[in-house]
Amino acid sequence: MVKNVARQPTCRELGGTSPGKWVSGLRSDSSTEPFQQAAKLGRRDLLKVLAASGACASLPGLGWAKPEKKPNIVFILIDDMGAHQLSSYGNWFYESPNIDRLAKEGMRFTNAYAAAPICSPTRASLMTGKYPARLHLTSHLPGNPYPYNKLKTPEIASMLPMEEKTIAEVLKEAGYATGHFGKWHLNVDKEYRLGRPGDPDTQGFDEVLTRDKPEVEETAAAGADPNYDAHHVNEITDRSIEFIEKHKSAPFFCYISHSSIHRPVMEYAPRMVKYANKPEAGNLMGNNPVHGAMVESLDAGIGRVLDKLDELGLTENTLVIAFSDNGAIFGREGLKPLYGAKADLYEGGVRVPLLVRWPGVVAPGGVCKDLAISNDFFPTLAEIAGQKVTDPEVDGISLLPALKEEGGLQRDTLFWHYPHYHHQGVAPSGSIREGRYKLIEWFEPSVLQGPETPGALELFDLETDPGERRNLVAKEPELAKRLHRKLLDWRKSVGAQEMVRNKDHDPERENWKQADRAD
Repeated sequence: MVKNVARQPTCRELGGTSPGKWVSGLRSDSSTEPFQQAAKLGRRDLLKVLAASGACASLPGLGWAKPEKKPNIVFILIDDMGAHQLSSYGNWFYESPNIDRLAKEGMRFTNAYAAAPICSPTRASLMTGKYPARLHLTSHLPGNPYPYNKLKTPEIASMLPMEEKTIAEVLKEAGYATGHFGKWHLNVDKEYRLGRPGDPDTQGFDEVLTRDKPEVEETAAAGADPNYDAHHVNEITDRSIEFIEKHKSAPFFCYISHSSIHRPVMEYAPRMVKYANKPEAGNLMGNNPVHGAMVESLDAGIGRVLDKLDELGLTENTLVIAFSDNGAIFGREGLKPLYGAKADLYEGGVRVPLLVRWPGVVAPGGVCKDLAISNDFFPTLAEIAGQKVTDPEVDGISLLPALKEEGGLQRDTLFWHYPHYHHQGVAPSGSIREGRYKLIEWFEPSVLQGPETPGALELFDLETDPGERRNLVAKEPELAKRLHRKLLDWRKSVGAQEMVRNKDHDPERENWKQADRAD
C-alpha cells in the first residue's frame, strides 16, 4: 500500500452553486458575508445563514454531534456522468434540482475521481477499497481484447474475486440490511442469477434487483421504449424505495446503481425538445439535448428517494452519497472546461461529481478540494459503521476528516492504470496526480521506444491548466522523470499487469476486436 505523507489544501472553501469565477474548472463564489455575520449569531442560527448562503459551514471550534445510532446509507452510483453535467458544478444547461439539493444540504467535492476511466474497475474499487490494478480488474467485464494490436493486453480477472470482502459484507456484519438495485457489472456476464457466485447476492447483498442498459444496437428488439423508462430509472427507484420502507426501523445500506446516463442516448421525446431549444445546446461544455433529458429523468428518480427519506423521518440519520463511475462519453473537446472523455485518463474521463449529505455531521453547502477517489468509500463506510479495516491491501482512506472538516485528507497522490485499447479509439495509458501536477504515460511509445520518446509522457499543471492543453515535459523534465518513476514504483507495489510488445501484432488487423463487447 502506498504511503501518503503530504497533504492537499484543506477543504474549507467558501462557495455555493451561483455563477462565479472558474476555479480548477469549477465555479465558486468568493463572498465572505456569511462569516461577517457569524459573530452575531448562535450556532443554530449560524448554520441556517451558512446553509442559505451556500457557504462552507466550517469555523474553528464548530463541532458536529455524533449520531446516537448507526446511520442509514444510501449510495447512488450514476453511469457515465461527467463533472460538467450538473448545475451544482456550474453548468446551467442541465436541470438537476434534486442532485443539487445534496450539494446545498451537504458537501460537494471538486477533485473527486473514479479509479478507472470505465465502468467495472471503478465499481470493483468501490466495493473493495482497492485500486483496480491491484485486483487485476482494469477493464470492463467481460473485456474486449484487441489481439493484433502493437501491445499485448493483459488477461484480467473474469469477475470480482469471491475472496475479496465487499463493503456490503462489512456493513452486513455491522448489522445493516443490504440491498443492491440496478447495474452490477462485476461478474463474468450480465446474465444475473440468484446464488451464482459473483452476483450481488453472493457478494453481501440481502435483496437484489439487477437491471442493465439495453444494448445500443438492439434497442427496439430489446423492447426499450425511449418514451417509457428505457433505462429502468423508475423500476430501480421503485425497488429502492420499497427496500427503504421495509427497513426503516433498522440501519440499511441501499446501493442504487443506475445504468443512466450511459448509452444508448435516448429519452422521452418532449423532454428532449425542451433541451434542444435551450440556447446552451450544441455540445457547448458537452451539452447534448438527449443527455439533458436523461439527467432530468434520473434526477427525478433521485428526488423520489430523497422525498421518501423525508416522509419516513429518516433524513436526519441517513448518509446520502451521489457519485459517477467515470466521465461522460462525448468527445474530448466537448467537455469544457475539462479535456477528455470516458476511457481517457485526461481529467474529463476520470474526474467526476461527488456529493455527500449527512445532517449533523456534514456542514451544509460545503465545498472540498481534497483529492478523493472511489477506493475511499470502502474505508469511509466501514468506519461509519464502526468496523475496522484489517486488510493491509486496502488502498483507500477514510473521507471522514474531510466530511467533518477536521484537517482534511492527508494525501496528495493518486494513481491510474489502464493497460487496454478502447473501442472509442483511446490508447492504453497510466497516470499519476501529485498535488497540482498530473503525468500521463502512453504505453505504446513508452514500451516500444522508451519513456524519453516524444509523446510517451505528458505533464500538466492542473492549477493553471485544468483543461490539460500545455504539455510541460520539455519545460520540467526532472519533474516528469520523478513522477514517472513514482508511477512505476506504484505499479510494482500493487502488482499491476504491465503491457509488453505483442508478438502477434498485425497492422492490418489492429482494430479487430476479439469479441464485439461494448462497456
